[in-house]
Order: sequence, then structure tokens, then C-alpha cells
Amino acid sequence: IGADNADSVTESTGTLRNIAMTPKTIGAYSKYSHLMSLQATPEIEELIKSDIVAKIAEGIDIAAINGSGSSSQPEGILNTTGIGAVAGGTNGAAADLDDFVDLKKAVSVDNADLENCAFLTNAKVEGAVHKLKDSNGDYILSPYGAELGKQQILSRKFLVSNNVPSNLTKGSGSSLSAIIYGNFNDLLIGMWGALEVLVDPYTDIAKGTVGIRALQSIDIAVRHPESFAAMPDVIA
Repeated sequence: IGADNADSVTESTGTLRNIAMTPKTIGAYSKYSHLMSLQATPEIEELIKSDIVAKIAEGIDIAAINGSGSSSQPEGILNTTGIGAVAGGTNGAAADLDDFVDLKKAVSVDNADLENCAFLTNAKVEGAVHKLKDSNGDYILSPYGAELGKQQILSRKFLVSNNVPSNLTKGSGSSLSAIIYGNFNDLLIGMWGALEVLVDPYTDIAKGTVGIRALQSIDIAVRHPESFAAMPDVIA
């Protein structure tokens, strides 16, 4: 800040980087018979298309959360190098309020904790968290029917998706779950083209069988690893 209006602003140069993405294709395929097309209600082709689209969306969600980054999979949040880490115990541990504080702190210390940050976990952990009480005996997560998507812990949204894994391991612990905290605006999902849905009535024309195939090419990247922290060893 200058001493008066005559002082000049000092020039600074921002640091920019490229985030490389490579197309990785997710797909789904199904068939239906001639008799099924005659007898099904609702109309079978549209039903299968709807189910396939939902399945591909779920697969992208799973990859964004926990993709391995190998074997043609995108790299999800939990496998991104540099995100904050909170450890429950040698073989995992049940989550308590302190763990949520530590997750939030792991993002806050890097100046990445924004109002739109949120906690994300699965229904198993949600059930356990619903039983947690503070020192006054009050539930830390409202048990009285908060509007969907508006549950909060530490003044941050508490979101639930069963695409958050519940089959993790640590030490002798198994069937462990994860809790993620962060700014999900910094989770990038790149798409090449639109979802391609192809109906093929010809391959099995002698049998009267119709095939439906859908493909979507994507990749996933975390813009700032500091925007996320995870506790991947939750017993619930």
C-alpha cells in the first residue's frame, strides 16, 4: 500500500501451469430381444438408454472420488498426491468431531477453506455420525430431518454418496470408509465430445436382438491438491 496516491503499484507476475488430461473412455453395452420390445412397459429401448446413462454417470463419479490413475482409469481425489491427510488409527478408527475439525484444518492451513467447501462420505459413515454428540449432549449432525443436501458440520455442508468407498484397508482393518473435505469446484472433469449412444438393430438381426452401446471419453484432475483433505480409514 502506497503512502499517497502518487505511489505506483508494484508489478507482479502470476504463476500459471498446464493441467494435462488424456481421454479415458467409459462405456456400457446391453441388448434386448424382439419379444422384450413387444411386451415391455415402459418402452424397453428408452428404459435401457436411461439406465446406461445413469450407470456411466455413476462410473464417472466413482472415478472422480477414488480412481486409481492406472489401468486406463482417471486419478480421483483419494489418490491425488498432495491432498491433506487425517489418520484415524493404525487399523482405522471411528470418526469423531475432532476428525472433522482436523480435516477442515488441513485445508484451512493452506488458505483453501472457502464457504462452499463440503464434507463428503458414504451412508455407513453418515449413520455413525448421526449418533455423535458434543460435550453438551447435542447431536453434531441434526437428526430432525434437515433438508436434503443442507446437513452441516462445522458450518460446512455434509454430503453423502455411496460412491465414496467403504472397502478400504489399513493395517488389519478392512471394510473401512473415507471422509473427504474440500472445495469441489477444484475437481476438474474434462470431456471429449458428448455422450455417444448407438442403437444397433443389425448385428443379431437373425435373432431379432437389438444392442445399445454408450461411450463417453473423460479425464479427471484436481486443480489444487491443497483444496482437499481425506480420512481414508474410518470404521463405520
